[in-house]
Amino acid sequence: METKLSGKYDKNNAILELHSGAGGTEACDWVSMLLRMYERWCERHDYKYEVLDELPGEEAGIKKISLLVKGLNAYGYLKCERGVHRLVRISPFDSNKRRHTSFASVEVTPEVDESTNIEIKEEDIRIDVYRSTGAGGQGVNTTDSAVRITHIPTNIVVTCQNERSQLKNKELAMKVLKAKLIALEEQKRQEEKDKQLGTQSDINFGSQIRSYVMHPYSMVKDHRTDYETGDVNKVMDGYIDEFIEEYLRKGVE
Repeated sequence: METKLSGKYDKNNAILELHSGAGGTEACDWVSMLLRMYERWCERHDYKYEVLDELPGEEAGIKKISLLVKGLNAYGYLKCERGVHRLVRISPFDSNKRRHTSFASVEVTPEVDESTNIEIKEEDIRIDVYRSTGAGGQGVNTTDSAVRITHIPTNIVVTCQNERSQLKNKELAMKVLKAKLIALEEQKRQEEKDKQLGTQSDINFGSQIRSYVMHPYSMVKDHRTDYETGDVNKVMDGYIDEFIEEYLRKGVE
């Protein structure tokens, strides 16, 4: 597997973002389930992770969350998870016990250091500060420490609010913005390469890559490699290495 991780940023830490898609409260709950899956996977591989930004759902679950995953080859492995993940199950939020389909998107970008050569002009960004959201109580943040940075030319927006210091949040947000701009350049290069070769990438930020079916049968299937398993509970406990290894082995990207 290590020979497959020869990309420029494969050995780097990874910034993992989960976003709820179509499905309302169901989709927010699905994000919570995916978050737990990736947390379990990180723990099994001795990867450390910290929350950079989190927006809870209105009724339950999580609308979006960003994690910094630290460890050798974190990006190389987690980049295989990039795309849309689909869940089919009997909804716990539906009193009529009907089957629901929910979607969540996973974005993965490499963490980059200060030496990475990418220019961000001051006139190209807009920085907004606001009060961090939280559960309240004594630990509630009463200062405008959360930071939102908008990159005007690309319309990329990054937010960070996990630190109490506005300066620290700004530093982290700039790091995430750098990572997103690098990922955008990599994506453009890949698209240009595909165009020249007359092929189309099997993965992009908007593609559905995997389905998790809990009803009427039990199955998790990766649509890029056709690898599948009937043990959904095991997958949701973070055992996703077979999916990652199959993806790397076949060199889909």
